[in-house]
Amino acid sequence: MNSIRLRPLSRLFLALFLTFAAVGQSSAQDVGAAPAVSKEGVTPGATAGATPATAAAPAAGGGDAAAIAAGDALFKGNCAQCHAVNDVVVGPALAGITKRRPMSWIIPWVKNSSKLVASGDEYAVKLFNQYQKQQMPSFQLSDQEITSIVAWVTSQEGQSAGAPGAPTNIKPTDGTETPGTGAAGAEDGKYMNVLLIVLVVVLIVLVVTLVIIANIMKDVLRGRKDLDGRDVEVVEQRFDLSKIYNSTAVRAIVGIVFVLAVLYESIQGAMGVGLTQGYQPTQPIAFSHKLHAGEHQINCAYCHTSVYKSKSANIPSANICMNCHSQIKTESPEIKKIYRAIERKQPIQWVRIHNLPDLAYFNHSQHTQVGGLECQTCHGPIQNMEVVYQYSPLTMGWCINCHRETPLNTKGNAYYDNLVKLHDTKNGAVPFTVSSNGGTECSKCHY
Repeated sequence: MNSIRLRPLSRLFLALFLTFAAVGQSSAQDVGAAPAVSKEGVTPGATAGATPATAAAPAAGGGDAAAIAAGDALFKGNCAQCHAVNDVVVGPALAGITKRRPMSWIIPWVKNSSKLVASGDEYAVKLFNQYQKQQMPSFQLSDQEITSIVAWVTSQEGQSAGAPGAPTNIKPTDGTETPGTGAAGAEDGKYMNVLLIVLVVVLIVLVVTLVIIANIMKDVLRGRKDLDGRDVEVVEQRFDLSKIYNSTAVRAIVGIVFVLAVLYESIQGAMGVGLTQGYQPTQPIAFSHKLHAGEHQINCAYCHTSVYKSKSANIPSANICMNCHSQIKTESPEIKKIYRAIERKQPIQWVRIHNLPDLAYFNHSQHTQVGGLECQTCHGPIQNMEVVYQYSPLTMGWCINCHRETPLNTKGNAYYDNLVKLHDTKNGAVPFTVSSNGGTECSKCHY
């Protein structure tokens, strides 16, 4: 039968379409998909702002890897605003500090420099006068934490500006940058987009070619006289849209789909009442987190001073702004708004972005200090935001899922020994998560 010649065309078209779709999808998954990120346990009681210790061996300065990793986090949270390892920022470069002063001097200096200056210590007075009598603030750090900072500083000595620990223009190393989003990831994404565009163009060309070939073959077959009734029916068949429109089954399917779509949107709208994800109000002063936390890498705790020790992460006062802006960009119209607020003795009327209902209890220090979570875990890539917006939904389900999925690092903490034993006996290899420790009990957040 001559009509048989027409049928492989539709099959060939379908096969080509499925092939290109599969190739495009698999390529997108291989190139664009971010690698799986393993969830490491967080250590209760961890140092404020601590980042997970790297597997790298101690640098040239020597020292314990865990102590150096802890010192890295402590330095970023307390020292990086005024000090660098190999360059002078506000205060002196810290390279060679152990050669200049013993730890018995460094520890009391960090804890209370003004007391050491007032005691008449020759080196402390000299340092105080050398840097225009700028008083270094006192830090409530333990001897071990100060030793960790010094160990990290020692490990970074002599590194260039582009090396880890360099004072300026460094990329975040706290895990907030997603793998594949840097220059290499951007290049991969660019090439992937070009490949997909080429595949789509080729597919369109193939479709048009097949349609043209099918029409030519139909014209040839129409001119033949030896076709039987079945062949003539196939050659002369036309696409009739009215048959589809008048079909009872099609109308029923369209009606069901419409009802389901309306029902879905109604449920989503009802579930979204009170949610403000994406909320991005205009603030009274144009403060850029991208500039301060991103480019200048000012630690969050420098402005939000209570984030590691209080229920709430306080909104910074104008005095904190003046630590820098009494000398920097003093003629800026936005900075002058801070001056006016101070002169009038009025707080800056910042617009609150992240709001939880009064019935829900949330403690920042429990998550940052005890849980060791980074600010970006809940607030998203805050260091890239010109104007801050609510990144996460902050719903009860979102919080509970985090508690169910986040394992606790209970090693070395005798408080958890019996709990872990009971958990392992009952659940086997299932990780001991926050929910295993009662993190999903109603009274944890509602009491």
